[in-house]
Amino acid sequence: MKNSKPPKILVIIGPTATGKSELAVKLAKKYNGEVISADSRQVYKGLDIGTGKITKKEMRGIRHHMLDIVSPKKVFNVADWKKETEKIISDIVLQGKLPVICGGTGFYIQSIVDGLVLPEVPPNKILRKKLERKGSRELLNILKRLDKRRVQNIDQKNPVRLIRAIEIARKLGAVPEINRNQNKYKILQIGLTLPSEKLRERISTRLFARIREGMIGEAKRLKRKGLSWKRMRELGLEYRYLAGYLQKKISKKELLDKIENGNFDYSKRQMTWFKRDKKIKWFNPNKFKQINSEIRNFLTE
Repeated sequence: MKNSKPPKILVIIGPTATGKSELAVKLAKKYNGEVISADSRQVYKGLDIGTGKITKKEMRGIRHHMLDIVSPKKVFNVADWKKETEKIISDIVLQGKLPVICGGTGFYIQSIVDGLVLPEVPPNKILRKKLERKGSRELLNILKRLDKRRVQNIDQKNPVRLIRAIEIARKLGAVPEINRNQNKYKILQIGLTLPSEKLRERISTRLFARIREGMIGEAKRLKRKGLSWKRMRELGLEYRYLAGYLQKKISKKELLDKIENGNFDYSKRQMTWFKRDKKIKWFNPNKFKQINSEIRNFLTE
């Protein structure tokens, strides 16, 4: 007899630098799972150090999905991610394993958790040409008038993201419709959170580690492989400022300051987005026993 119970999915979310990837691996090992990345930039090949992409060693033998699947020259959006992720979830469930979605891109996660219907909106070349002449601040104001919710979880200095969001909002007239059929998956969302000063400290420590690992060299390699300065800036945060540094528009100190402050500001936007969802259960990353107890109850109920 066919099992009519919806498949269970574990979601690990939270702001940048809270240890989501490490926890996801630990839980996937414990509960026979596979990890699906929900990070809008880790889908791109070659964006490794700058995005903090998990290494093979850190994966500890756990299979990871939605990493390194598209060229950074191409644009990959939430509709693309959701379509691929739903296929992967089905495959993992068919193997009798637990899908563990892990990441900090709130809109990607919401597309699965809330079953967002994301109609494919084709590019509007005339609108794009008109919007490309405007600065980020002006684009943000246009988006605010069209879709206040989207503004809360968008890279506000990324013109490509802003233009695409305006394009979608103009076409749909509002945020994507939410599919209310919540029986497709049974989901537990574990949120990781840290006090502000501790998070700032982690962001700073991680930044210097990435510099030592060769983040500047990574940006140089991407440029050598044909990534334009414009596209590098569009990839946001680290890459926006790395492009400025390599073009000698900012100093190394400015580079570090801008990346650190940019990541901290982004972490605050992430929390604003996540805090709207009252279903998320929040924990300090160090409280593994409590997290594990919550998951065990979810999986056995």
